[in-house]
Amino acid sequence: MKYIPSFLKNKYFITIFVFVVYISFFDSNNLLRQKDLLQELKKVEKERQYYLQEIKENQTTTYELLNNIDLLEKYAREKYLMKRDDEDIFLIIRPNENNVTE
Repeated sequence: MKYIPSFLKNKYFITIFVFVVYISFFDSNNLLRQKDLLQELKKVEKERQYYLQEIKENQTTTYELLNNIDLLEKYAREKYLMKRDDEDIFLIIRPNENNVTE
């Protein structure tokens, strides 16, 4: 009969080994799933930081527009092409160099 190491005869070792294998590969929250979830969490955290920065910038812009009439007028003229009654607006559209067809 071949020699069997004593740790393989130990029922506690076998139980723990089977448990670790089951948790690592067969459980619904296995190691591969945990890795994927961790990557998704990092991605969501990046998006969260981006949106927090955007919110901060938008709050600053809103505050400036509400408190500065000249800036509000400039914003309305540039963004929405608003004008006074006695003014004319001329739009100059420059051709995009990448999409020029001859």
